Amino acid sequence: MTQTAPPPPEESAAARTVTTATPAPAGPAGPGPSPARRRALPRVHPAWWVALVAFVVLVSAAGFRATPGVFIDPLHEEFGWSRGGISFAISVNLLLYGLTAPFAAALMDRYGIRRVVSGALLLIAAGSGLTVFMTSHWQLVLCWGVLVGFGAGSMALAFAATVSGRWFVARRGLVTGILTAGGAAGQLVFLPLIALLVEGPGWRAAALVVAGCALAVVPLALWLLRDRPEDLGLRPYGAGPEYVTPAPAPSGAARRALGALRAAARTPVFWLLAGTFAICGASTNGLIGTHFVPGAHDHGMPVPVAASLLAVIGVFDLIGTVFSGWLTDRFDPRRLLAVYYALRGLSLLLLPMLFAGDIQPPILFFVIFYGLDWVATVPPTIALCREHFGEDGAVVFGWVLASHQAGAALVAYGAGAVRDVTGSYDLAWLSSGVLCGLAALMVMGIRRRPRR
Repeated sequence: MTQTAPPPPEESAAARTVTTATPAPAGPAGPGPSPARRRALPRVHPAWWVALVAFVVLVSAAGFRATPGVFIDPLHEEFGWSRGGISFAISVNLLLYGLTAPFAAALMDRYGIRRVVSGALLLIAAGSGLTVFMTSHWQLVLCWGVLVGFGAGSMALAFAATVSGRWFVARRGLVTGILTAGGAAGQLVFLPLIALLVEGPGWRAAALVVAGCALAVVPLALWLLRDRPEDLGLRPYGAGPEYVTPAPAPSGAARRALGALRAAARTPVFWLLAGTFAICGASTNGLIGTHFVPGAHDHGMPVPVAASLLAVIGVFDLIGTVFSGWLTDRFDPRRLLAVYYALRGLSLLLLPMLFAGDIQPPILFFVIFYGLDWVATVPPTIALCREHFGEDGAVVFGWVLASHQAGAALVAYGAGAVRDVTGSYDLAWLSSGVLCGLAALMVMGIRRRPRR
């Protein structure tokens, strides 16, 4: 009897085949593959389609989060609001973005990914669209800070951790890096367009474009997003026959999120991850993401040019984050984080000197170097959360992300206040560079768990 060797694990996990119960007899033409064998054609595992839709969702969610730096000067000129006051609305946005993440991860466990993501996109569309009617500063805080903050937080990096954790066993770090890079891709797509709209039709037209793009993604999310591979009768990509579906969370979403926080807060690993990720947020979303465009404009650079450079950061961030995910599957995440933070701190310490130059190539060097490092910290941080906190890793990462956004909110407001008082951002650049050096030292204090 001739036995057919089973397919290799990678192929069996990555592709399903269509077979028939009874093979058809060989035709008169003689030996050759049976019709059943010819129909046994592999197809792409649905996990990759879910990852693709999640990437598109994250790109659209990044659109409005890419706009604050471009809007600061137009709002200051039209309404007379101080840069510190406008930065306060951005701080509320960043803070709620982080505080919503752990509850959103738990809500996705309870109510499903599609419902949470669709509701979040509607909140972003409402917050972006309603800003065109605002006349007072509190309305900016409500629309730009609260509505968009809640909406973007519900699709934060915890969403990427949830999708990669549920749908992938193999290539999990790589997928995490790709989904994380969705925010960079959103910045790449939206930021130059928004800058041109602000310079032309005005900031209101830019806000309406972002609202329309968020609404356009809602049908896609409802149609193609699925909660778990088990809903389709499949195992996650790369899972073997021994894979067991995790039991559903027994408690409510809020209770689970708070319970995961209480358990994690008893460990020093959590505080080291939260502290370093707070510095990460301070030096990225809070500082460069919010104040790079007005800071470059202070040195005579046109706003569209500065916005384009920030978009170039997004291009190299896309490359750096995907590569970081690949590295996370192969090397110690702690050492990767130490290198990332040290290099980022060095680039920020050099930024005032580069801005003072009379030519743009030095700034371009910063954009490339810094862009490769922008959110490369995310895949190894998620990996450490999974390693130390198991099934609650995505929820715990949501709380770590909350600290990231708390740091971003503090620096977003603080850098604007520094600019109002000193007339320069130099102190903000230098302080963040020193903090990144501190984060590089902190992360090496995390102990590795022995692999089972």
